[in-house]
Amino acid sequence: MSMKKKKPTEDELKKLNVEAWGTWSKQVSEFDWFYDDTETCYILEGEVEVTGADGSKISFEKGDLVQFKKGLKCIWNVKKPVRKYYNFGDLDID
Repeated sequence: MSMKKKKPTEDELKKLNVEAWGTWSKQVSEFDWFYDDTETCYILEGEVEVTGADGSKISFEKGDLVQFKKGLKCIWNVKKPVRKYYNFGDLDID
């Protein structure tokens, strides 16, 4: 699966040390994106729908932990301004 999400517990967030990750924000917009590395992000605010090149879709919002696999080509549709913590590399979020 090239995209996945979950609602993490506080313990899971502490274990991943998300507060040490970088932050990124984007206003309402739509843009193409390609992941040259796996990215895991924790959504602090906003609402986004991402559509993969294969037609698969994932929607996420505040409180979601989302992972995008290396090699994913997609379109981001930012419906409400988004702010997130992000980290590149293979992390186990299951």
